[in-house]
Amino acid sequence: MIYAGQSGHPGGSLSSVEILAALFLRVMRHDPANPQWPDRDRFILSKAHCVPVLYAFLAECGYLADEELLTFRRLNSRLQGHSKMNSVPGVEMSGGSLGQGLSFSTGHCLAARLDGRDYRAYCLLGDGEQDEGQVWEAAMAAAHYGLGNLTAIVDRNGVQNDGYVKDIMRQEPLADKWRAFGWDVQEIDGHDQQAVIEAIERSRGVTGKPSMVIAATIKGKGVSFMQNTAAWHGKAPNADERERALAEIGA
Repeated sequence: MIYAGQSGHPGGSLSSVEILAALFLRVMRHDPANPQWPDRDRFILSKAHCVPVLYAFLAECGYLADEELLTFRRLNSRLQGHSKMNSVPGVEMSGGSLGQGLSFSTGHCLAARLDGRDYRAYCLLGDGEQDEGQVWEAAMAAAHYGLGNLTAIVDRNGVQNDGYVKDIMRQEPLADKWRAFGWDVQEIDGHDQQAVIEAIERSRGVTGKPSMVIAATIKGKGVSFMQNTAAWHGKAPNADERERALAEIGA
């Protein structure tokens, strides 16, 4: 997709593959034939620049055709470079500016309570996104309202647009911060597929408080020259790099 559009964000898309695989292929309640099903679980992509991984799983599940993926970021395409509601079935939030997805997810969970429905919201955030104040406002609100139907997941790949997260804004102890805000917290290997599934499924059993899963990941996972570097946060590969990348991930 990113090669075809010659624009996009490969690093953070590759780091969150196992997370979306667990959600879309195993855990979430959703129906590609009825994308607006009122009782569906909601997936909110707060780090919306990593929308290629979302489009990939929407295609895998049948929300859109595989061929359409190659229209990514082209003029008049439905597949824009950040997620957009009411354009592609299965996209729940229009994203772009970071820090907004957890607030949006909190609203969905409150709506479920008011409407007497039992759906859940799953919100994927970046670790650089933890620098945004709105994330922590939403963290307080979700705990205050006891939103047991909310699971947030941090794709903790350690790299953001301008460099390593630890150099730009020190976050440790991140897990303790979320606990102090009143959340149930798990820390896992975000590339261990079974661990991801088990952590998300466990969060479904938490009541009276929201759940946070901090997933340790690698930026650009699976492609050696993209791994753990800010250089591949947001750029497209050339033809040679595309072939090397596809060979490394076994396509």
